[in-house]
Amino acid sequence: MTRGRSLCLAALLAFCSPYPVRFAIEGKSYALLVLFVGLAWWWRRRLLQSVGSSTVFARDLLLYGITVCLAALTHFYGLFLFAAAAAWDLWQQRWRLGGIATLALLPALVWIAYAAAYLFRDSTGGWLAHPGFALLEETLARALGPWPFPKIGLFVLLMLALRRWGRLSAGDDGDEGHRRDLQPVVVAGSLVDQSGLIPSALMLLAVVAVSFVKPLAFSRYFVVLVPAVLPLIAVKLGGLRLNLRGSALALVALTALTVLWWQQSYIGLHPGLGSAGGREQDNFRAISQSLAGQLERYGRRARLLNLSDHMEVAAGRMLSNPMPWGDDAALQKRLDQPPLPSVTWLASSGPDQSMRRRLKPLIKRAEQGGYTCREDGPQIEYTRVLRCTLMTSSVGDSQ
Repeated sequence: MTRGRSLCLAALLAFCSPYPVRFAIEGKSYALLVLFVGLAWWWRRRLLQSVGSSTVFARDLLLYGITVCLAALTHFYGLFLFAAAAAWDLWQQRWRLGGIATLALLPALVWIAYAAAYLFRDSTGGWLAHPGFALLEETLARALGPWPFPKIGLFVLLMLALRRWGRLSAGDDGDEGHRRDLQPVVVAGSLVDQSGLIPSALMLLAVVAVSFVKPLAFSRYFVVLVPAVLPLIAVKLGGLRLNLRGSALALVALTALTVLWWQQSYIGLHPGLGSAGGREQDNFRAISQSLAGQLERYGRRARLLNLSDHMEVAAGRMLSNPMPWGDDAALQKRLDQPPLPSVTWLASSGPDQSMRRRLKPLIKRAEQGGYTCREDGPQIEYTRVLRCTLMTSSVGDSQ
């Protein structure tokens, strides 16, 4: 019965909580990362419990190493998370468990060494903020929905009410061993250890600490904590021994939570809300749609603009462009090949300061080529489109 309640709670929390819903629809690696992290914790738990023969143990150890490797290659936070797991297991003298995780991280470390020139340059991640209360609130809001602190307060009050009035009395609950299992003891081999919560907490503390020196902690990246936190919460709540009054109170609270979460999970995804449907500090879709059919289009992040075009074409919202977006090198090459086009378009997406920084070298190249650039695009947040018109004298010179 307890196991059934825990399974239902875990499925419900994963199905309607804001974090999984938000990232399940994005064309990014987060959903895949969560899958690999969840599988890795599953195999790690089996290894900690030593289920089956030595052959089964070897198989589980191999599968754990494969999923750790895939998680680390998918995203930095997969690497950070299982580096913390490897360190914790080695600290607990689980040599095979910590050793296989360490080996599984090597491919990701090799890739980081290969891409170090890009990853560690000053401009990479320069838009990230240092940790602060606003970042904490944003992170909690992504996981719990708007107004996270009042919700945490209500949850604490609910647990106090259940503890005071909703639990079975000692005489009604003779299963002492069951009650001992529910105690939140943080020791090696306990539920918090097997769920992956201890390595997750270590990773969280390390990332936040490093972020004070070099900002790392983007709120959405903490989605890696979901596979450890949600199962643990489900097991703890599903194991509560409640009386009739406590069961009624828990049912009302769970229903309210489900309705609230389900509605709030889609606020950031609704195209009629927020910044024209933009969920992050960019809106490449608006640029693609506004410049659909134009030939001479350039931007510093041409790869992302071309990807946006491809997605809009695949969705049937625009026709395929005969020419792809070009970057600043492509713009310079075009300016060196007369006759010059009468109109050239420059575009960027992101925070205003970042857009200005990215567009500045493009504008400089265009103006040196005889163009006058003015804003001429959709007045949408996180987008900037410039129409660069070739001056009459420059037309004669190019001919």
